[in-house]
Amino acid sequence: MATVKGYVEKIKFRNEENGYTVLEAGWDGEDYVLVGTFPYINEGDLVEAEGRMVEHPIYGEQLQVESYELKAPEDTMSMERYLGSGAVKGVGAALAARIVRRFKADTFRIVEEEPERLAEVKGVSEKLARSIAGQMEEKKEMRQAMIFLQQYGISMNLALKIYQQYGPALYGIIKENPYRLADDIQGVGFKIADEIAQRVGIVADSDYRIRSGIFYCLLQSVANGHTYLPQEELLNSASELLCVKAGAMEKHLMDLQMEKKIMVKIGEGGDPGRHIYAAQYYYMELNAARMLHDLNIRGTEPEEAVRSKLEEICREEGIEADEMQIQAVIRAVNSGLLVITGGPGTGKTTTINTIIRYFEQEGMEILLAAPTGRAAKRMTEATGYEAKTIHRLLELNGVPDEDNGTSGMHFERGEENPLEADAVIIDETSMVDIYLMHALLKAISPGTRLILVGDMNQLPSVGAGNVLRDMIESGGFPVVSLNRIFRQAAESDIIVNAHRINAGEQIPLGRRSRDFLFIRGEQPDAIIRSMTALVKDKLPGYVHADPFDIQIMTPMRKGALGVERLNGVLQEQLNPRASSKTEKEYGGTVYRVGDKVMQVKNNYQLEWQVRGSRGGVADTGTGVFNGDIGIIREINTFSEEMTVEFDEGRMVDYSFRNLEELELAYAITIHKSQGSEYPAVVIPVHSGPRMLMTRNLIYTAVTRARRCVCLVGIPDMFQMMVDNEAEQKRYTGLGERIREIMADS
Repeated sequence: MATVKGYVEKIKFRNEENGYTVLEAGWDGEDYVLVGTFPYINEGDLVEAEGRMVEHPIYGEQLQVESYELKAPEDTMSMERYLGSGAVKGVGAALAARIVRRFKADTFRIVEEEPERLAEVKGVSEKLARSIAGQMEEKKEMRQAMIFLQQYGISMNLALKIYQQYGPALYGIIKENPYRLADDIQGVGFKIADEIAQRVGIVADSDYRIRSGIFYCLLQSVANGHTYLPQEELLNSASELLCVKAGAMEKHLMDLQMEKKIMVKIGEGGDPGRHIYAAQYYYMELNAARMLHDLNIRGTEPEEAVRSKLEEICREEGIEADEMQIQAVIRAVNSGLLVITGGPGTGKTTTINTIIRYFEQEGMEILLAAPTGRAAKRMTEATGYEAKTIHRLLELNGVPDEDNGTSGMHFERGEENPLEADAVIIDETSMVDIYLMHALLKAISPGTRLILVGDMNQLPSVGAGNVLRDMIESGGFPVVSLNRIFRQAAESDIIVNAHRINAGEQIPLGRRSRDFLFIRGEQPDAIIRSMTALVKDKLPGYVHADPFDIQIMTPMRKGALGVERLNGVLQEQLNPRASSKTEKEYGGTVYRVGDKVMQVKNNYQLEWQVRGSRGGVADTGTGVFNGDIGIIREINTFSEEMTVEFDEGRMVDYSFRNLEELELAYAITIHKSQGSEYPAVVIPVHSGPRMLMTRNLIYTAVTRARRCVCLVGIPDMFQMMVDNEAEQKRYTGLGERIREIMADS
């Protein structure tokens, strides 16, 4: 460890969001470069820092700062320099010189103890004197807060967030109830708050701790797709986390209800008992059910008239529609809300196109959208109409909405500013979680038709809820199920076998096929070699695609054929080390220029740019979402940023501190593939937990391929997956809320 002391002479780089700073400091003729998180540091400050001296390959020797302390300037020249550096608003170099000339070495004591005397200096009003004193006091308070927080093992980055959130009130909060941090500060979960509480000395059976732990378990279940948990399951989970008996926690549920953090409902039918919701998710489901009910208006257009117009459209457009597709159009004309569901090759796209042509002839304004950029792009190609992501359709804004109290983002489209359209058509609805569906419904006024298209046999959304299935199974809305495989689709073994998988039938793996291949392999290493050869050498020419566009998908994250191991192997094969490729190691993963990466959480505030051929900005926006895949284009070790290019040329700059939002994507889990389509997919089929090796998982994987599916592994294991109808239970209540509202109306 090395210690450096000096005056800040120049701030070379600063990230205003997280305080990451590169600065030059000097002392007694020695110059230093300091790199680290320095909240509120300014040129002229006297800093004493401790850290590791490292040799940067480009910028030379630097101190990687681990802790630091700002000290009061020790001589009149330094005081003058500090006051005139811009650190204090309203004080320039000339005024700073007059203040120090008047009060000399007593300057800082005067500012702190007798600030009114600053008005003795020409050019300083009483108002400015108070402002100078206030600013100096705030900086002093911030420094003291940093020292206080660091004694509890709190990082400088988190300490800055805590100070910005609570100000001087942080002392009482940390000592009495640090679990508030988990509620109030983004990025602080129960476990961080619990570590702080232990250092503070808060006992394990504290009421604050138990309530916070229960609520944490509830929010963790949301991350697993649930919108509620049965009471017994919730308390058992909290008991395991907190090491407190489940029976001792029931009384705290009432307290959480009183705080309006949770809602308790009694289940219906085959799922009785107490259902515990995080309040926001209960009200999302309730409000979504109400809005769906309000949209469900029945029309009166005679069926004969609709059929007559349809026949003319089909003749003009050369469309061959079967009876179920015709019924779908008739229902679309006469329904405020319609669900169209069906597997691959059953004519969902043809049905959408026919509906669009019909509405177009009626002079209606139509909007198309899908949950992901890739799905929206496919929808555009299939219909000839522009389709947007749902987030862009709703005009996502990363700036907080103070009126609605949102901290991170909001949609410009909503109840006060609804979408201006006669019909909204959403594709890949199985991917839409309750949060996004709730936001979409708020932006659609009754009288606007909403048509939801999707495959209910796909895996449910990554986010909480099971919206499409709950809507269909509620029995509350018109549903058209397309189940006929059309002649052209029937020529594809991908589509035929997908339907066989869905029906639980035997799949003829030994049969020669152009687009559905099974390569036998017993040992994981042999399977990996086969998959690597397919992606690198054999499939690109066969499907006319770049190796990076071919996707390996696996059921698991861990294990010999899990995402984590496969990505390490494939990275070295597809993007090996080279002196021309900058690297950054983060969390045990090496990221390299040219790597294929995936965003693994929704970030509504990340800004992106589409850059023109001459370097200008052609388009901008906010939001990068769970499952978005891109390529690392640049790693800047000086500014500590990584630039990733996503679909449609969207360039996003990531701070090194935010790299936990990315992971390598040469291989991804099947869950993460939802809504995407690839020229070819490669799927390892080997042993794994029965709860993961399921029919709807392998069905989802197979239906992601456009031209070729390659399965590599053990044939019996593949058939075991086809036979395994088990699905991971997802606790959701949208269907119940719909039935309640239907019963009351």
